[in-house]
Amino acid sequence: MTVVRPFRALRYDPSVVDLSRVIVPPYDVIAADERGAFFDRDPHNAIRFELTRDAADEADTDYHWIRETLDAWRASGVLIQDDEPGYYVMGQRYSGPGGEILERIGFFGELKLEEYESRVVRPHERTLAGPRADRLKLLQAAEANLSSVFLLYEDQDDHLGRLLAEALEEGEVARARDQAGVDYRLARLTDPEKIAQLRAFLADRPTVIADGHHRYETALEYRRQRIGTEGDDPDAPWQSTVAYFANAYAPGTLLLPIHRVVREAAVPNEEEWRKALPEWRVTRLPEAGPDGIDALLAEHLAPLAGLPAFVADRGRGPALLIHRTEAREGELMVRILEDEVLGPVFGLDVEAIRGGAVGFPKSAVRAAREVREGQGTVALYLDPVAPEDVFRVTAEGDVMPQKSTCFHPKVPTGMVFRDHRSRTTGSS
Repeated sequence: MTVVRPFRALRYDPSVVDLSRVIVPPYDVIAADERGAFFDRDPHNAIRFELTRDAADEADTDYHWIRETLDAWRASGVLIQDDEPGYYVMGQRYSGPGGEILERIGFFGELKLEEYESRVVRPHERTLAGPRADRLKLLQAAEANLSSVFLLYEDQDDHLGRLLAEALEEGEVARARDQAGVDYRLARLTDPEKIAQLRAFLADRPTVIADGHHRYETALEYRRQRIGTEGDDPDAPWQSTVAYFANAYAPGTLLLPIHRVVREAAVPNEEEWRKALPEWRVTRLPEAGPDGIDALLAEHLAPLAGLPAFVADRGRGPALLIHRTEAREGELMVRILEDEVLGPVFGLDVEAIRGGAVGFPKSAVRAAREVREGQGTVALYLDPVAPEDVFRVTAEGDVMPQKSTCFHPKVPTGMVFRDHRSRTTGSS
């Protein structure tokens, strides 16, 4: 079902640039006030392929400099293109939430674009028109895939794990370490037998977009435009894009929760919670500040994984553990939170949530600090969504509520690129 081919990547020459200084997080997690630091970090930093230095310039730019920069860096040897098609295996070693050392090993390949209706590549969330329009301008100007879509596949028995781990050890071409302390290894996989094995495995199953919905939908729109002007050439470079693939069940693939902070709505007291949610149990927890919130959730909320459960923290006094004792088939806690809590209890509908009435901090610690600093009235902490839920919901043709889960670690920009004006594809 999923067609993913080897390709000839355009990538940084590690003998010319320090890869650690030029890779960047995905464009949509770089804050406006962080852009300048990446631009100044290295004259060849990959942020030049993603964003303007000043966020205010985005609306009027046509990204014309990207193609010029790409050509200049190729001419100077900063970027090199491999002679032989391959998959690009990437290992990301990092510290997990409990301090344990984890490594996710996945790979980059050339993904044949499929409309969502085919159910081959499946979205798990809805997108916004503004970012799609911006990314389309960039793709039109660059004629290249400069950042990757991040896709998950199901491999509960880890059939590909050994193949990818061996490739990482045997074909390493670069290393890097980012500012968050994640260590990267990049390797080329060119063995025909292993390429065939990998291609066949993915051809039998669909994939789910973890990150990069806007990039994928931009590639689809660009494909439609090119077909409209040039015809439906199946071998044209715009029929595909670059994607990173990871096993959703591998030990190093984390699905972290995204917590909620209600900005202004009044918060029930303990007795009001019980009246508002009569089928739920309400239990006081020991008091904990931001530095102790992760431990508190690990002790009291995590054991309830699989049940509808959350913790409400007003930033003063004890937090409340609120949960049901039974789960109903097909339930999703992030959806329950919208339907039974944010709506009926706080009076916030979907439009209000999208409009900023609810914040989505990057961590429980950040959420705890926000309510204690007056940036919200209550933090609502959740357990992470399970991989099974992601695949179940998307298989049904549905999407998950906004900010349902955080797939970790992120896939950086700068490991591999794909230039449409070069012959980059492998055999079909």
